[in-house]
Amino acid sequence: YEKKRSKLIRILIKLTNIIPANLSPTPYHPLDVHSEAVQAVLARHVESNVAVPMPSKRRSLVVQTSMDAYTPPDSSSGSEEEAGPGNDMPGMEHWMTRPAHLGPAHLGSTSSSSSSTQSGGSENHSAPPDVTGYSSDSSHSRPHSERHIGTIARNTQKYGNAERMETGDGVPVSSRVSAKIQQLVNTLKMPRRPPLREFFVDDFEELLEVQQPDPKQPRPEGAEMLAVSGEALGVVTNWPPSLEAALQRWGTISPKAPCLTSLDTTGKPLYVLTYGKLWSRSIKLAYNILHKLGSKQEPMLRPGDRVALVFPNNDPVAFMVAFYGCLLAEVVPVPIEVPLTRKDAGSQQIGFLLGSCGVTVALTSDACHKGLPKSATGEIPQFRGWPKLLWFVTESKHLSKPPRDWFPHIKDANSDTAYIEYKTCKDGSVLGVTVMRIALLTHCQSLTQSCGYTEAETIVNVLDFKKDVGLWHGILTSVMNMMHVISVPYSLMKVNPLSWIQKVYHFKAKVACVKSRDMHWALVAHREQKDISLSSLRMLLVADGSNPWSISSCDAFLNVFQSKGLRSEVICPCASSPEALTVAIRRSLPFSPCLCRGVLSMQGLSYSVVRVDTEERLSVLTVQDVGTVMPGAVVCVVKPEGVPLLCKTDEIGELCVCSVATGTSYYGLTGMTKNTFEVFPVASGGGLVSEYAFVRTGLLGFVGPGGLVFISGKMDGLIMVSGRRHNADDIVATALAVEPMKFVYRGRIAVFSVTVLRDERIVVVAEQRPDSTEEDSFQWMSRVLQAIDSIHGVGVFCLGLVPANTLPKTPLGGIHLSETKQLYLEGGLHPCNVLMCPHTCVTNLPKPRQKQPEIGPASVMVGNLVSGKRIAMASGRDLGQTDDNDQVTRHSIFLFLSEVLQWRSQTTPDHILYTLLSSRGLVSSSLTCLQLHKRAERVAALLLERGGLQEGDHIALVYPPGIDLIAAFYGCLYAGCVPITVRPPHPQNISTTLPTVKMIVEVSRSACVMTTAVICKLLRSKEAVATVDIRNWPPVLDTDDLPKKKPPALYKPCNPDALAYLDFSVSTTGMLAGVQMSHNAVGAFCRSVKLQCELYPSREVAICLDPYCGLGFVLWCLCSVYSGHQSILIPPVELESNPALWLLAVSQLRVRDTFCSYSVMELCTKGLGLQTEALKARGLDLSRVRACVVVAEERPRMSLTHSFSKLFKDLGLHPRSVSTAFGCRVNLAICLQGTSGPDPTTVYVDMRALRHDRVRLVERGSPHSLPLMESGKILPGVRIIIANPETKGPLGDSHLGEIWVHSAHNGSGYYSGYGEEVLQSDHFTSRLSFGDTSTVWARTGYLGFLRRTELTDASGERHDALYVVGALEEAMELRGMRYHPIDIETSVIRTHKNIMECAVFPWTNLLVVVIELEGSEQEALDLVPMVTKAVLEEHYLIVGVVVVTDIGVIPINSRGEKQRMHLRDGFLQDQLDPIYVAYNM
Repeated sequence: YEKKRSKLIRILIKLTNIIPANLSPTPYHPLDVHSEAVQAVLARHVESNVAVPMPSKRRSLVVQTSMDAYTPPDSSSGSEEEAGPGNDMPGMEHWMTRPAHLGPAHLGSTSSSSSSTQSGGSENHSAPPDVTGYSSDSSHSRPHSERHIGTIARNTQKYGNAERMETGDGVPVSSRVSAKIQQLVNTLKMPRRPPLREFFVDDFEELLEVQQPDPKQPRPEGAEMLAVSGEALGVVTNWPPSLEAALQRWGTISPKAPCLTSLDTTGKPLYVLTYGKLWSRSIKLAYNILHKLGSKQEPMLRPGDRVALVFPNNDPVAFMVAFYGCLLAEVVPVPIEVPLTRKDAGSQQIGFLLGSCGVTVALTSDACHKGLPKSATGEIPQFRGWPKLLWFVTESKHLSKPPRDWFPHIKDANSDTAYIEYKTCKDGSVLGVTVMRIALLTHCQSLTQSCGYTEAETIVNVLDFKKDVGLWHGILTSVMNMMHVISVPYSLMKVNPLSWIQKVYHFKAKVACVKSRDMHWALVAHREQKDISLSSLRMLLVADGSNPWSISSCDAFLNVFQSKGLRSEVICPCASSPEALTVAIRRSLPFSPCLCRGVLSMQGLSYSVVRVDTEERLSVLTVQDVGTVMPGAVVCVVKPEGVPLLCKTDEIGELCVCSVATGTSYYGLTGMTKNTFEVFPVASGGGLVSEYAFVRTGLLGFVGPGGLVFISGKMDGLIMVSGRRHNADDIVATALAVEPMKFVYRGRIAVFSVTVLRDERIVVVAEQRPDSTEEDSFQWMSRVLQAIDSIHGVGVFCLGLVPANTLPKTPLGGIHLSETKQLYLEGGLHPCNVLMCPHTCVTNLPKPRQKQPEIGPASVMVGNLVSGKRIAMASGRDLGQTDDNDQVTRHSIFLFLSEVLQWRSQTTPDHILYTLLSSRGLVSSSLTCLQLHKRAERVAALLLERGGLQEGDHIALVYPPGIDLIAAFYGCLYAGCVPITVRPPHPQNISTTLPTVKMIVEVSRSACVMTTAVICKLLRSKEAVATVDIRNWPPVLDTDDLPKKKPPALYKPCNPDALAYLDFSVSTTGMLAGVQMSHNAVGAFCRSVKLQCELYPSREVAICLDPYCGLGFVLWCLCSVYSGHQSILIPPVELESNPALWLLAVSQLRVRDTFCSYSVMELCTKGLGLQTEALKARGLDLSRVRACVVVAEERPRMSLTHSFSKLFKDLGLHPRSVSTAFGCRVNLAICLQGTSGPDPTTVYVDMRALRHDRVRLVERGSPHSLPLMESGKILPGVRIIIANPETKGPLGDSHLGEIWVHSAHNGSGYYSGYGEEVLQSDHFTSRLSFGDTSTVWARTGYLGFLRRTELTDASGERHDALYVVGALEEAMELRGMRYHPIDIETSVIRTHKNIMECAVFPWTNLLVVVIELEGSEQEALDLVPMVTKAVLEEHYLIVGVVVVTDIGVIPINSRGEKQRMHLRDGFLQDQLDPIYVAYNM
């Protein structure tokens, strides 16, 4: 290969002094250098043998539709606007398949390695290494006993009990998933291209650094170019003064001469239009347009008005008549495509063009009019975005004859507008380029001169005759020279791609106008036919010769058809644009200069510099010249952006043309017109190149030796990635060279760029063949990425494959690029395969944070004092202030809750303490003070008699939420035992809920289990036996039939610091922990809540919480007994069948204070959102509610509380009554809004500063702002300080640190049952390292900050607000910064309406995002690019893995918190059954 290549290049390299490119006259030879380069690159990658992890897909997504259901889409050679025949020719030519032999055989090692890893392989299953170099210490610093607890907790996870191995930090990995992640990690460790100098630092002020240019980048070295003039436009004496005059001449002198032959789909001539017919029909149409539309006084059209021409591609005759009819009537034709449906891609934009041109009449043919979509009344509906049009059929039989004396006024060509040609821009908008009559005539003259057209020549036209080269040669210049045009329709080409060659032979045509795709199809279809010869051709005009990739079609075509009489000088590429018309054309005359080509370095081109390729490089672009400048025109090359400075001779720029024969303006757009049609190029000295204006062509290139023009790309296809320019066509060509016809369709590939994180990113979308397998497609995709990376030196952000025939099409069957891009951005492409490579191509992330050595606590304190900042401390009011009517505290003998209950049963025996509601809102049971005392006595008797229990034994209470639980709790206190409340197993889900029950019973060392008869039965059921070993359960007591007798004596505790009960719960990270609550703490807790909420025996409080742990348990079981108020108990489970239960109860019972959880609030918000009117009708009134408190252990969910307030505002709920409480493991309630005191405040903090553990307050609505709501008022008897979690030093006001709490109701320590409490004592007995070192604090494990507000407390003091940011153990350390999962999840949920829920967690420093999809599985893959982009833009993080699942997969605990670690374990063990898993490269 190298030998062959060096030979090849040696011929090409002949430097000229004008330009350092190898632009030398050479013979033609087949050029597949690019395909070979691509294959060489891929072979190199195979040697390095890196397996890319293949995405996982659910079966239902993989099953393809049957082959019959597919119509294969059109395939073509990569032309962006037209596509080709449906039948892909099976026996392909040897020149096409040559690169394929480097295909699968070479890649065997890659495919086999990826399949072995997929099946789980024989990897070593240790925890994958840390790729990014920032180790997160959180997992290793976890003390031993907690880890022990954690591993137990994890066994209860939601996804069954798969056997698993555990890594060092207790994370199970024994699955296909972890193998794939390992693979991904290995791939990411591969050396990457060096990052750019980061151009912004993600810090307090986001500092933008100017991007530094690469010092090694090539720079232009040539002299400044000079403007290049074409030959003079030789005026021939008999040239007509205007095009209408030419038509009149031929129509009267040679009426029988053929003008246009149209063909049917079999290739037979359908109709021959003679010049006489064209002349007479055009006059008839002109007369009808001017006189038969509207009335005599008010004609619809006057000269100069615009008219739409809507003709199909197979009816050139009707179009030609209509066009010349308009010219004769002096109205302006606007040729457009036929709108096939109301939703045609791009048709809306064409409608906007018609509207802006003021079009009211559309001319069309009879057949086309019949084919347009009609409404029920037979009228043509108004298309989307179109103005109201009168449709006028142009067939002669529908027209009136003009009177004998009427004759069109034929003037010399002037500066009136002749026609408007539409042009689609990169962004999909459609502009109208106006062409004046003088420009039209001059253009025809210069084409006649440069192509050497003579009278009565025959020309075969395969191009679209409505615009561009097809219109200029096949409709306009042909009439000027009385030529005969054979028009080959697109529909015939699809059936028989050789038809145009057969017509050239049949009509002995001298000229053919084609695109490179027509040559490509002819090659594919060619089978040594006998009946074809191209010897008559003197000019084969290649309309898209300016596309650098047309060169291979030209070479291959010449190679095959040379034997059929095709001469090499006949092939004439040309360059044109809608604005400048024809820019350059290669002459086919024998004395024309030799053809040139250059083998240019792609690296140089990306810096807009022309450089000869050096021998060892694979990334080259071979360009051919498109001939010389048009007669009478001047061309220069200017810088594409900014001031139009002249380029140097070896620099790529935009070509500009100064000539009469160009467009004049964009219709109705003066600003854009000025920038494009009125450009005055400037020389380096500052002088103007010419006093006349130039027109920008939109073509990129340079002028080579001998004035030859070379085009390297188009402005519209330009993609600017980190300072380098890439051309979309080049990238398409590289993708096609990987394995051209195997997995995707040629010509059905779209390449565009999207802006992500301040730079353009490349997206490639291709249509996949229905018969290609998942494995094949994925292999193809990963190799395309490698090829583009190596050859263009640029990473692809996203590569997607969509099912055949699903990309939006242009009228000629090509891909509609801007619509495809729009679908991609909106998540509407529905790809069947996606490969994202953000790790490869996003190199401009902010620098990772380097942890600075901590400043000592003393310095921090001094610093705060010096700067006048107070130390962040706050406290609730003093518990010592007693109320006179508070009898409980006046009788200071009551140190214990059991004594309070006995006292209440004697003083107020019939006062109702508890009322339990059923799902229908009726009272199912209630308890008075006496009834509760009596039942508690009987429970105590049962324990002492049947259980034979000792004082201080632990007892598990496994009850549903209700009254039995309360009675059992006080029964335990009466018997001197320690109760532990445990949530019962769920009857429908025993396998996942029973292990948690078993674990709590074991860890708490319970001597016995108390429960109801129903649950007793459940614990002995078959499913329970299958799930856990029931033989080692402690004795189970059924409390449904209690003994009638009292216990001999009630237990009287003597030590207030003795254990009252154990509070067990599983944290969101899967840690199970039991907190010891002493009698002292219980009394202080109840008193604190009583004072904060002003609870008295006359009050009623509605509680809709789970009564198993935390503040929920205290409110449900303890507070009523202490304060004497009535608690209305509403089990949250009942809301599943009746979502309105809680609010209806609050309304009917006229409750003023109510407590709920986030899950209850969410259920009401989602379940009752549409029922507010119905509820109002049922009399629901919430105007009496003064406090609705959400009990939680997390940052307040502002969006949920706001939605709730807004939704029920109409039902009387006052927004200020909704607030939150905050508690944690070490102290079950730190803040609670209560009844008095200022409203909760909200602040906005900068999310970027938060990642650096700093608080920076910003205005609402500023970028990166995050709203935080105060977590309620600090409870009486509670003191708070903010401390640095590492140095344990106190922090200043508004500084982020760990919340530490000192209070009489702190827990006394963790209970592990294994005598290891000492290890965790740090959590409960911490001291500051500086300042007040004597006070003992409990560490909450939550980050937050205190801020002194302008508001005043009831006591008249300034109010201190506590803001909770998030749990330390949930926070993720990524790129040296601290991220809180909820912030990333909020960004992800916002990206698309179908994302219902989201959870994120880190794995080996890769970020894994799990999303729940509401919608069809086909939409799953749309979300992958959207999620990746959102997290990049908002958090500067690259997502490693995106998992799309069904709704309900993310586990949520009873408090409504996501169990992210359970989810992680389920994912790693492959238990989620995801719809799709994408591994981002």
